[in-house]
Amino acid sequence: MKVELVHPESVTEPRHWVRHDQAFAMMLRPGSIEWGSKRSALEKFKYGAGDLALCDRHVGEWVGLMNARHLQIGISDAALLASSDGAYGEVELRASRKFADRRLSGMVAAVHAEMVAGFPSGRLFLDSVEQAMAVTLVNGHAVRHRPVQLYRGGLGSARLRRIRELVHAKMEDDLSLDEMAESVGLSTAHFARMFRKSTGETPHQFVLRQRLERAKAMLRAPDARVLDVAVACGFKTQQHFAQVFRDILGVSPTEFRQDLAVSKAICVSESFDEDTSRLVISGL
Repeated sequence: MKVELVHPESVTEPRHWVRHDQAFAMMLRPGSIEWGSKRSALEKFKYGAGDLALCDRHVGEWVGLMNARHLQIGISDAALLASSDGAYGEVELRASRKFADRRLSGMVAAVHAEMVAGFPSGRLFLDSVEQAMAVTLVNGHAVRHRPVQLYRGGLGSARLRRIRELVHAKMEDDLSLDEMAESVGLSTAHFARMFRKSTGETPHQFVLRQRLERAKAMLRAPDARVLDVAVACGFKTQQHFAQVFRDILGVSPTEFRQDLAVSKAICVSESFDEDTSRLVISGL
């Protein structure tokens, strides 16, 4: 997935834009863009924050005054094909210069927040969002496609075990959705659907939980630095690690360690009191 932030321009002379990948845009602020299939016939479209535009692939469009700050997303052919069971070649989507889709806008907003933060969540997060975007686009805008097939059941225990082993072996790496799917011999879209059906989590949520479980175990060692724990568990920065830790577990890594120390002290104290009581009773 390609992510590009586009700022308003003061250029008024029409330009001809051609994109050969499948791209769409979400407006981040209210504004307007002049679009047209011909240089001499531009139409001004007014947008609100969250409005979407789906580019016309290969054909190209004339663009005049662009007064709209927006995020442009390029979706890979692999993601689109994986979302169109039985399709081959290119998946053709209907271009639309303005439309609304709350689910798609919500996903783009998540990507924008990730970009602003410096992409701390890694490839797997972006891969998962791209696949979800592709499914939404194919279902709502494909010119010709077979409906996404719904599968019963889920991944077998052997495949789930293989995924768990892969995640633990590569926890420090920037694991991708494609890599996880390939490890069990499935297409990306099929794997993502089956994984969620089997576990109740997206692959990204599962990996995040596994990383936090390892982090909790490592934080039990009093001499382990929080930064070292973050790196060993696949987080790019200590700040991102602390944020995710607090968001999911309700406390910071430091607070978690302090709570462990308090619990340990209480246990030692209770054990001491119990031993003392036994000595007093036996002395009687």
